[in-house]
Amino acid sequence: MIPDGIILLDKKKGISSMASDNFIKKVAGTRKAGHSGTLDPFATGLLPIFTGRALKVMRYTDDYDKAYDCTAVFGVRTSTMDPEGEITGTHTLTGSADEFDKIREAFLSLAKITSQVPPSFSAKKIDGQKAYDLARKGVEVELKPHPVKIHSLTVNDLRYEDGKIFADISVSCSKGTYIRSICDDAGMMTGFYAHALTLRRTKAGPFDIKDAHTEEQISDMIAKEDYSFILPRESCMTLLTKVELNEEQYADVKLGKKISSSGFDHIGEGIKIAAFYNGSIAAVIYRDGGIMRIERMLAVD
Repeated sequence: MIPDGIILLDKKKGISSMASDNFIKKVAGTRKAGHSGTLDPFATGLLPIFTGRALKVMRYTDDYDKAYDCTAVFGVRTSTMDPEGEITGTHTLTGSADEFDKIREAFLSLAKITSQVPPSFSAKKIDGQKAYDLARKGVEVELKPHPVKIHSLTVNDLRYEDGKIFADISVSCSKGTYIRSICDDAGMMTGFYAHALTLRRTKAGPFDIKDAHTEEQISDMIAKEDYSFILPRESCMTLLTKVELNEEQYADVKLGKKISSSGFDHIGEGIKIAAFYNGSIAAVIYRDGGIMRIERMLAVD
């Protein structure tokens, strides 16, 4: 058994995020592991995996912003908006300056979107079933648009090859943004058709791909009993305001008791905050009038 915590996995291509969970369970000798922010099988990159008691704080990563590097190929549209789908449209390109300009303009326009309809082949649930399960059965799914924000979208390179144009882009965005959809939309806006050929997540909240490890690296470190790659669960609480409890407050919180909101007047009503004691997370609490209620007990004996 390795220590509980957060493992930043550099997910390899061709496996599901759940398969990555199972890998961690096997090498870590634990039955409790789960990931934050699903990556499609064709995608690679940063996949935070939580083990043991760290699973209790995974919910506080739901609103993390993300960043991706993607290569879109113009000239081919697919049913899944990625390489794994069936080809549904083609367009032969010449590599002209006009075509390059139209692609740049399309991405420039898409950087301003404020809502997006998830792809039918996605993990979004409809009446308890994942959209991609329904889509694979031939069931038509109608997904509603949801708000998104593109913080930045940069076209790093455009190149022409064999009737297609390849676009390397970097995107920083809010949660729930589908880069596949951006590529497909760019293809439709230009009339050239497009899909995401490769996708790599580089950031998720405070986590960065430069701190992630491959399956092989993780296996090797565990074999050497080197657990330096495991992050403490506190490292994911960056979206919450942090407060330090005194000894008396901590004693009450540890027993599940409410505490006075005196000293927490700067905290808005109902706003969740991370309560620490001696550097360790004790609970997530929120103000309810004159008291602080416990939203999630996290103290460890």
